[in-house]
Amino acid sequence: MAIVVDDYDRAIEYYTSKLGFTLVEDTPQPGKRWVVVTPNPESGCNLLLARASNDMQKTFIGNQCGGRVFLFLHTDDFWRDYDAMNVAGVHFCEEPREEEYGTVVVFEDLYGNRWDLYQNN
Repeated sequence: MAIVVDDYDRAIEYYTSKLGFTLVEDTPQPGKRWVVVTPNPESGCNLLLARASNDMQKTFIGNQCGGRVFLFLHTDDFWRDYDAMNVAGVHFCEEPREEEYGTVVVFEDLYGNRWDLYQNN
């Protein structure tokens, strides 16, 4: 999955230091870089950090899903990850809540994209 960002290094710093993702690849290419991060190197789930290359793409930074929750970050220990993200300065949009399916909280990434951090029951 790709997410549009404004700057590769800024995005790498946020996703690795604030969300605890692992940098998988950072390969220079003509006029751009191929930058991939993952929340869990064993999961096979990766996020391509794609720098906006024109004005139209820039309009989608932080609003790739029209203000709705865009991505879902599953955890096996909600409170561990919530506390770590909170200490790191991640912006939470609400207090954690219990739903039928598990524990969840909405947060915004560096750009304002909305995510769910959740753990199934």
